[in-house]
Amino acid sequence: MIRPLLLLLVLFSAAPTAPAQPLPDFTKYPTYNGPDLGLTWRGAQATLRVWAPTAEALQLRLYATGTGGTAKADYPMTKAEGGTWTYALPAGATGFYTVQATIKGKKRAEVADPYVHAVGVNGQRGAVLNPATVSPPGWADDLRPALKQLTDIVIGEVHLRDLSMHPQSGIRQKGKYLGAAQLGTRGPGGVTTSLEHLVELGLTHVHLLPTNDFASIDESLPASANRYNWGYDPLHYSVPEGTYATDAADPAARIREFKQMVGNLHSQGLRVVLDVVYNHTADAARSSFEQLVPGYYYRHKPDGSLSDAAACGNEVASERPMVRKLIVESVAYWAKEYHADGFRFDLMGILDIETMRAVRVALDLQDHSIFVYGEGWTAGPSPLPEARRAVKANVGKLPRIAAFGDELRDGVKGHYAHQTEPGFASGHPGLEESVKFGIVAATQHPQLDYAKVNYSKAPWASSPSQAINYVACHDDRVLWDKLKVANPGASEEELIKMDLLSNTIVFTSQGVPFLPVGDEFLRTKGGSHNSYNQPDSVNQLDWGRKARYQSVYDFYRRLIALRAAHPAFRLPTTELVQRHLEFLPNVPAGTIAYRLKDHAGGDAWQNIVVIFNGNRTPVNVPIPDGKYTVVLCGDQLKEKGIGRVEQAGAALQVPASSAMILVQ
Repeated sequence: MIRPLLLLLVLFSAAPTAPAQPLPDFTKYPTYNGPDLGLTWRGAQATLRVWAPTAEALQLRLYATGTGGTAKADYPMTKAEGGTWTYALPAGATGFYTVQATIKGKKRAEVADPYVHAVGVNGQRGAVLNPATVSPPGWADDLRPALKQLTDIVIGEVHLRDLSMHPQSGIRQKGKYLGAAQLGTRGPGGVTTSLEHLVELGLTHVHLLPTNDFASIDESLPASANRYNWGYDPLHYSVPEGTYATDAADPAARIREFKQMVGNLHSQGLRVVLDVVYNHTADAARSSFEQLVPGYYYRHKPDGSLSDAAACGNEVASERPMVRKLIVESVAYWAKEYHADGFRFDLMGILDIETMRAVRVALDLQDHSIFVYGEGWTAGPSPLPEARRAVKANVGKLPRIAAFGDELRDGVKGHYAHQTEPGFASGHPGLEESVKFGIVAATQHPQLDYAKVNYSKAPWASSPSQAINYVACHDDRVLWDKLKVANPGASEEELIKMDLLSNTIVFTSQGVPFLPVGDEFLRTKGGSHNSYNQPDSVNQLDWGRKARYQSVYDFYRRLIALRAAHPAFRLPTTELVQRHLEFLPNVPAGTIAYRLKDHAGGDAWQNIVVIFNGNRTPVNVPIPDGKYTVVLCGDQLKEKGIGRVEQAGAALQVPASSAMILVQ
């Protein structure tokens, strides 16, 4: 059974109403296959092309400012092929623009076109600006950091504002693209913060929560208003969000500063993943989609009302040709114009398989190493048949596209929605097989009993790189808060043991590990389970906790380094996992033990034994006879060894709520 994460309820969602007339047959609408939708440039000459096949007229208006005032020019657009309308703007034109359709004799609202790439404040008008001419110094020389294979990836997820807003972050441009790009920042006790912290931790990819233009924050208000939102309410798919720029009213500022942020992360060896939300829009009724081509961009229920698999008021009809084209070209644009190295698809299960395949093909034309992953579920029922949707069960039909593994997540920490329910790492029984499902990266393994897995009853990944292993993300409670509410009465020392065990499982499992930044120093949101619009005091990264829990942070840093140093923990194929990963028999309930054997993946360590004891008491676990070096035990981790053991028929005692790694 698919278990979607709780998703924010967008304030801007209008209550859908059934149309008075039956929906038209959208399959009969003409389509346009050219590469020049939106505003395209030839030198200083801009041409606008907008798809609006049912319009009787389309009017282009030019404005001097991004909001307010009257139009300085008004031009009728010319009907062209494939249901499009075009107009060549006067050479050297500047300012802002809108388009207004006339449909069935009625003028619709003025909007920016769906392909808009630059906007004024609050995205009310498109900007007559070529983004390719707006770049920071050295942008032409920016290169993606090297990446050998996908299972080498280590993802750190962070909201751009959270990274810098703490008063002691040491960052000048708090809550801005430039704040995330600043080097040399220090926090309490001299700890590194922001960008240098991400580098020091050992991440390869930084996953930024939505940075495209979203609707929930008024960009015209001052930063001191302490406005906050995760940003899962898209307004424009292909424009950077203005609140993160130093001047939201300047369309060039958000473009230039976004690129500067990416360039600085690249210069430090970090790839950038954009969290993209193509499954719905903030408000269907007022969107450019609905104003230009009513009904076409959204799915509907049999009664004609909007369907809502996103739990945000609407869902996008990705299976329709012109919607698919928009999504694919938007993703490709972010990769080309902004050098994005990866994309995390919000509620990917709403999108159709063919669209996601087309995304992969379009990105491959630029760089095969661009990583694509998403949530393989929906937040509600969809009229699109599941066989056509990009859900976990269909990941096998999505080559080199990964999905989050909620089997491991809920197996380790407890059910995401049943907040007081503990998981394997807190001693809850019966979850061993769900954890093992994640250890083998949701692939086929002969030793798994899939009938005992919490959700999926069959493997869904064709290769380890298709499985994202994690125990927490921005949704729901952060790991520390979940452990506290699920284990009342546990001491801080006991909770830290559970925390370290939880992510030791993640970072020693096959697949791609994922960490919400801040968990490495026991981040708390005060128990909030949905902080999408709560203030900085709840959401910001508290760098004082890094200083306070320095030993915890050091453990995480060494754990990530251990994974990077040993290929056995990141085998690239299912066949190699089946050959080299062997679960050990006859282990006690509440424990898991496995061996990475026979020089797995060409690792310098001949054999590696990994043991997880989720029980709240020490347990004796049988392991193969031999002499071992202990490299990890509980909160102690040293690659060169912290001790030696020799097993000859006796079981090894593993401390409560802890992991052990032994090598030969």
